[in-house]
Amino acid sequence: MIFPQAMKQLVAVVLDRDADQVTRALLDQGVMHFVSVTEMDPGLSERLSAGSPRVTEAMISEIRRRIEGLFSLGGHGLAAQADLRIEDLRALDLAAANRQLDELAASLAGIRERQQALQQEILKLEDIRRQLGMFGDLTAGLQARSQFSFLSIQSGTVRRAELQAMLEELKSIPSVHLEVGPQDATLATMLLITMKRDDGVVNKILDRHGWAEVELSRDALGGKEEVLADLDGKLAGFREEQEKLKSGIEALIREKRPELERMWANLRLNELYSRIQSYFSHTARTMIFSGWLPARTQEPLDAALQRATEGRCYLEWHDPSEMSTAQKAKVPVQLGGPRLLAPFKMLVTNYSIPQYGTVDPTPFVFVAYLAMFGLMFGDVGHGLVLSLMGVLGLATYKGASQNIRNLLKLAIWCGGSAMVVGVLFGSYFGLSLLPPLWFNYHGAVAGEHTVGVVKDVYGILLITIWFGIGVIGLGLALNWVNRLRRGDWFGLLFDKAGLIGGWIYAAGVYIAFYFAARSYKQLPPGNFLFLTIGLPVLLLAWKAPLEFFLHREHKRFQVSTLIDWGMEWVVEILEIFSGYLANTLSFMRVAGLGIAHVSLVIAFFAIAGMLRGPAGNFSPWSYLVLVAGNVLIIALEGLSAGIQSLRLNYYEFFSKYFSGSGKAYEPISLRKLK
Repeated sequence: MIFPQAMKQLVAVVLDRDADQVTRALLDQGVMHFVSVTEMDPGLSERLSAGSPRVTEAMISEIRRRIEGLFSLGGHGLAAQADLRIEDLRALDLAAANRQLDELAASLAGIRERQQALQQEILKLEDIRRQLGMFGDLTAGLQARSQFSFLSIQSGTVRRAELQAMLEELKSIPSVHLEVGPQDATLATMLLITMKRDDGVVNKILDRHGWAEVELSRDALGGKEEVLADLDGKLAGFREEQEKLKSGIEALIREKRPELERMWANLRLNELYSRIQSYFSHTARTMIFSGWLPARTQEPLDAALQRATEGRCYLEWHDPSEMSTAQKAKVPVQLGGPRLLAPFKMLVTNYSIPQYGTVDPTPFVFVAYLAMFGLMFGDVGHGLVLSLMGVLGLATYKGASQNIRNLLKLAIWCGGSAMVVGVLFGSYFGLSLLPPLWFNYHGAVAGEHTVGVVKDVYGILLITIWFGIGVIGLGLALNWVNRLRRGDWFGLLFDKAGLIGGWIYAAGVYIAFYFAARSYKQLPPGNFLFLTIGLPVLLLAWKAPLEFFLHREHKRFQVSTLIDWGMEWVVEILEIFSGYLANTLSFMRVAGLGIAHVSLVIAFFAIAGMLRGPAGNFSPWSYLVLVAGNVLIIALEGLSAGIQSLRLNYYEFFSKYFSGSGKAYEPISLRKLK
């Protein structure tokens, strides 16, 4: 579990006539991470020709995305790729598929155009309504036709024979029109509201249809409320029509959905089929391909290829242990572990992919991250809220991306860690409802007299320093394991996180605590200091000369080379001493965030106490302060604790052993959408 999955490389030669069956078998198995054959031996490029799939992947992808766009337009998600079956793979007619989609798009085009037109009308009317709201009444609006107004409000008459044509032309302009004043069979008295920026166009339309301005009384104009009500009525009508159009689109796509899903599935199958064949190289009669797969899947794939070709194939298997260091670096990495650790695997892969054959950091990040978070956010109540938020998020956002779901799962884990540590500290929303199982964190921060292993803030700081020493020590041990597995004996000894670096760090820790235990007045004996610090420092002086002679690559020895060695030695010593000191002290931020968390709780309880009622009991304001304070603490401190835990893992822990030069294992498979 602490190492990535063991991998095997396959180099296969099959007859051209078996290409279809072999491709189907590879797609059905879904375990091959393909690599180009010429990548293994560039000289083969002169003797092999590239594969030529039946149709290009790009052409298929374009049509598939059109269907996905239609599903999105219909407000429904896409069927999971896990439902794809190799038995459903059929020959593809791209022209027919495009014609079918074009017909559906044409049916939707009219509805979409009407939707866009309605949206434009809604925006225009909302703009007018917003501007109209600035006036006390319509009379004020008529009088405000100046540079200070964005609206143009006019009253006038137009012959009824011209009225409909005029209104038809005004549809292209943001406008509101009401018939006001006395009714007349031949003349219509109108109130017209437009945007001032459209005055030029509006005036031309009005002139063409014989508009004559008239001045109306306040009573004839009516109130602003009437105009606003008319606007609201129009807006409501437009929005209702929009909803009907949207429902029409959804109904049309729902009707076509089974057919579209079948088409999408066949397109996806052909797309993956085409992608596999793009990795095939050809001779006159044979086809060659290569790739990586987990060792545990070797036998099923071998059997599937033998069946597909009826034994007419040559399969050559290679183990990374037989390869050079440079070749091993190209082996793809599949991190293992149970699904419960998926959030922590996400934290690792977001940083980088570990090199093949090195330690998988996931289980160690699982322990270290949760321990750090719990120490910074140790409260049963706060942890419970955080876990419930994660559970609620998972239940609410079932269609969210895997990364979002992993973040929500991480919140559940972090909340659980905070609850466990909260029990150890005896903290329940800042209250001591039950006695602590370890020590009273709140009492130590508040300066109260406490009984237990930790009595004050200095004790808390000491715990986090020891915690940091343990994490750094684990990182050193993992680095030694990685170096041993790679056979890097030079790095195992001379790397900053190698045996000599670990020797110096262990000695430094012992000497620091020895010095502190004696009131900062006495160091260990001189011969002890020489053996624990002086000797490894002298051994480091051999690093540069040995590296020069082992890996000099035609470099010439000169007098200046000795100076370079000396400078490298000094810089190495400074980096080791200053780096390990900084790394260790950096873990004091765990104590700092924990103390800040407790201090905020104490502060909000103090404020709530100041708002007590006349009888000395908490008032409603006191409870409001406590609720708001706890919400603030959960939001701010939870985020800070999460970020700082991540930072300590990345920069203090990973830096000791993590080699992030690996590449992710990405098979072409039916079981996941890539």
